[in-house]
Amino acid sequence: MSVEGIGARVARKEDKRFITGKGKYVDDVRLLGMTYAHFVRSPHAHAKVKSIDPSEALNKPGVVAVLTGQQLVDDKVGNLICGWMIHSKDGSPMKMGAWPAMAPETVRFVGQAVAVVIGETRNQARDGAEAVAVTYEELPAAADIRAAIAPGAPQLHPEAPGNEIYDWHIGEEAATNEAFKNAANVVAMDILNNRLVPNAMEPRAAVAEYDAAEEHYTLYTTSQNPHVARLVLSAFYNIAPEHKLRVIAPDVGGGFGSKIFIYPEEMVALWASKRVGRPVKWTGDRTEAFLTDAHGRDHLTKAEMAFDKDNKITGLRVKTYANLGAYMSLFSSSVPTYLYATLLSGQYNIPNISAEVISVYTNTVPVDAYRGAGRPEASFVVERLMETAARQLKVDPAELRRKNFITQFPHQTPVIMAYDIGDFNASLDAAMKAIDYAGFPARKAKAKQDGKLRGIGLSCYIEACGIAPSKAVGSLGAGVGLWESAEVRVNPVGTIEILTGSHSHGQGHETTFAQVVADRLGIPISQVSIIHGDTDKVQFGMGTYGSRSGAVGLSAIVKAMEKVEAKAKKIAAHQLEASEDDIVIEEGQFKIAGTDKALALPMVALAAYTAHNLPDGMEPGLKEGAFYDPTNFTFPAGAYICELEVDPGTGKTSFINFVAADDFGRLINPMIVEGQVHGGLAQGIGQALLEGVVYDKSGQLLTASFMDYSMPRADDLPSFNLSHTTTLCPGNPLGIKGCGEAGAIGSSAAVINAITDAIGNNALEMPATPDRVWHAVHQQQAAE
Repeated sequence: MSVEGIGARVARKEDKRFITGKGKYVDDVRLLGMTYAHFVRSPHAHAKVKSIDPSEALNKPGVVAVLTGQQLVDDKVGNLICGWMIHSKDGSPMKMGAWPAMAPETVRFVGQAVAVVIGETRNQARDGAEAVAVTYEELPAAADIRAAIAPGAPQLHPEAPGNEIYDWHIGEEAATNEAFKNAANVVAMDILNNRLVPNAMEPRAAVAEYDAAEEHYTLYTTSQNPHVARLVLSAFYNIAPEHKLRVIAPDVGGGFGSKIFIYPEEMVALWASKRVGRPVKWTGDRTEAFLTDAHGRDHLTKAEMAFDKDNKITGLRVKTYANLGAYMSLFSSSVPTYLYATLLSGQYNIPNISAEVISVYTNTVPVDAYRGAGRPEASFVVERLMETAARQLKVDPAELRRKNFITQFPHQTPVIMAYDIGDFNASLDAAMKAIDYAGFPARKAKAKQDGKLRGIGLSCYIEACGIAPSKAVGSLGAGVGLWESAEVRVNPVGTIEILTGSHSHGQGHETTFAQVVADRLGIPISQVSIIHGDTDKVQFGMGTYGSRSGAVGLSAIVKAMEKVEAKAKKIAAHQLEASEDDIVIEEGQFKIAGTDKALALPMVALAAYTAHNLPDGMEPGLKEGAFYDPTNFTFPAGAYICELEVDPGTGKTSFINFVAADDFGRLINPMIVEGQVHGGLAQGIGQALLEGVVYDKSGQLLTASFMDYSMPRADDLPSFNLSHTTTLCPGNPLGIKGCGEAGAIGSSAAVINAITDAIGNNALEMPATPDRVWHAVHQQQAAE
């Protein structure tokens, strides 16, 4: 076993290049003869494109070409698609409106592209774009859910009457209604889950090159899943045959879900590179990111929870309106359905659940997966209900949760998910101990003497990660399989290359994946190289999202390693004249158990490639691949408790303590896990306190820069107190559950529960800005 193996707190291998400025991002790519793209974007949320006059732009210095949406249509470039089919409760398919990469006729959100200018320099392309004359006929806009579903609302797509995309249902409606009819107590809430902008460190970018001699395209792009990008670009968008398109996603500075999808800009860059006969680069600026990157969340929900006389939950009834923006993005349909409603059981034994989700079009940026993707929305609904129920029933919120926890596993929920394993009491116990829950009343009283309002809030979340098996997700409407692939190459001198279909954009794969290999062979991680993000180098893979890289990606590596080890043992046994069953792998050597006879890994590898003395019938070489399709989701879970103070004079919230007790199964590298949790907590707390997209009634984005959209900074966040309980996932060979999204899933409810506890007013929406909190405090004081 390697000292750098599983469980070791190894510093990230990739950080040296990142912190010394040696990383290679898409914007770092420079190609011979490269041109630059700048998009002409609609200033209107809803309008007809009457005419586009490029003449003045074409006379600008350095302008190479002006290309329009109609030319895309003429060249038969396909519309963007949604890759997950959802059916309404009446059996009808979702109503997908056409989304062209550049609008030839109608724009439906501010920032939608109508043309692109190609210039010799970035500034010349920008100057040219400003000179393109576009005539619009402005149309009425519906900028939020309520406006879109109101009688007489502006119609976005002819395919979707009333702007309704689907009306989907899960659970047993009749049984749930009966549970409410017989309930001793019912808690009801209207809950808004605020819209967010995913702000990755690196904005989206694309560099496209067409090689006329080879009729071959290359695309460098900020993608979380380059193979799926290639598949969609070739199979659906008619950009190029799959074998004539190489997609490379080099260092990508953060994704958070927003870089899963294919966007219009990548399509246009590829198409334009052939049109102008030169490489084309587009790098979005931050305002373009606000205007065009897929947003997250944006739900309006009416939720009700029924209890019997013993405070056991008997039913949960949820109706959610989900805003999908102006068009259906690649996975958007699945987020408020199979990634949201299927988690509404939370950690609780709820016998009856009924959920209805109605998704709608609005004249806003498309909405899709953002860190957590449906699970934060579900957790927020359930945990706000539980905290509110505890107050209404006048019981301790921890004890109400404990009374209703699932304790027997496996557990089949009423909404598809079958939880395999967990220990929810252990996580809650750890969190309560860490925060000194019993001592809180005394701390609250002391704070009151000091003129501060102190509150405590709980959130016990569960999530579903490593979405699979492929057969199951296919039956639910997914357009792709959700397996993962790996190839292990042992080189003749014993160094190892791992080719993975997972993609790293900040998660630390180059370290953790190497640790697993090092652990199995007893070698240093410096001997292992992790290769990803290039469709010409790596076998087809499904990319990184949904906390799947450990549970699915690493499992594929383990399966490939098992094949390599089996072959290497045969070679070693043959060379050492021993039985294959007697060979063990220790400290980088293949040993005969109980003896000092051994062959080092480099010697076994060299023997495989020289092939002078191999077992009869064995092929030379030491390289194996594997595809791994899990048998079930994984179910990370945990308990978060937030303690904070509110200044009633200013509405400012100050953290006292924030504890997070998570169960992620086996931890490959605890330090990297903690970093992932910290990042998730920052995003969840950002949603709770600071972040929120605001459109005006005409569909203008009022929060289109960091001047108006408030991201959390270091002094907005507490020092987190983290701990881990462990139940090993039975569904994969390493017992991993996934950790990348947990912090964002569980934290928002803990913060809002704590603030509402502090101020005594439960009617508080996210983001709980000082202004909103101050008004809630004074509203409560007036009511008293």
